[in-house]
Amino acid sequence: MNKTNKFPQNPGPIGIFDSGYGGLTILRQIRSLMPQYDYLYLGDNARAPYGTRSFDIVYEFTLQAVRYLFEQGCHLVILGCNTASAKALRSIQQNDLPQMDSQRRVLGVIRPTVEVVGDISHSRHVGIMATMGTIRSATYDLEIAKLHPDIKVTGEACPMWVPLVENDEYDGPGADYFVKKNIDSLLTRDPQIDSVILGCTHYPLLLNKIRKYMPSGVHVIEQGFYVANSLQDYLKRHQEMAERITCGGSTRFLTTEQAETFQCKATAFMGESLTAKRVYLE
Repeated sequence: MNKTNKFPQNPGPIGIFDSGYGGLTILRQIRSLMPQYDYLYLGDNARAPYGTRSFDIVYEFTLQAVRYLFEQGCHLVILGCNTASAKALRSIQQNDLPQMDSQRRVLGVIRPTVEVVGDISHSRHVGIMATMGTIRSATYDLEIAKLHPDIKVTGEACPMWVPLVENDEYDGPGADYFVKKNIDSLLTRDPQIDSVILGCTHYPLLLNKIRKYMPSGVHVIEQGFYVANSLQDYLKRHQEMAERITCGGSTRFLTTEQAETFQCKATAFMGESLTAKRVYLE
C-alpha cells in the first residue's frame, strides 16, 4: 500500500528529533552554520531518557516521532540523539522509509562523528563516552571498524551524566564526582587513548567538567560541529532535498512534556529564551 499521500508534499522545515534536550546542542550548531533554513525541533521529554530502554521501545518511539515530523511537512529528519541513531536509524532507513515515503530521508549523528575520528586520532586508540544503550549497541565500534579498522575502541557508559544535565546539576559538585569517575575508568582501561567522542548530545553541557578532568593531550570530540558540517555537505550533494526545505530562518519547538518545563530547561541548551508547544505521539 502506498502511504506517500498522507504526508504534505510542499517544502517544509528540517526536522530534528531527540528523546529530550540533548538534540538542542545539535540544532544550535546546525542553525549557526545554516541560519537560512526553517527548523522544527521535537523532544520526547515525557518519555526520556531513552538510554536505558530496549531496542524495540527506542525504535517504536523514534518511528512515532519521525512519522509525526513527516506529517508536519518535514522531508528531512535528523535524529539528534545517539541512542535513537544507534537503536532505530538503520531499521527506519531500510524498512520504514520505503513504505512511508521513499523520497524522505532520516539521518543520524553517529556516522558524521565516526568519519572524522580517523583524522583526529594519532595513537589509533579512541574512547566513547555515552549512555548505556549506546555503549551496549556497539554501534560506534562497528561503524569505526568499517571506516578505520586500525583503531581500537573502548566504550565507557556514563549513566549519571544525562540525569545531571536534565536536573540542572551539570555545574554542581556532584557532576565533578561522576565525570572524574568515568574519565578515570576509561583511561585506566586504555591509557593510550588520545581522542574521546562524546557520544551523547547532552554532554556538551558538561564540557567544562570534562575538560577539567580529561588529560590535556586527549582530544575531546563534540558531535554538533561535525554533524552540522556533514549536513551542509549532504545538502550540497543532494540539491533535490535542499529544494524541499523552506528558507524562512525560523525555528519552532515541540515537546511531549509541559511546554513551560521544556522552555525553562531548553534555555540552557540554546542560550536563548524560546516558546514551545506540547504535542502527543502515538
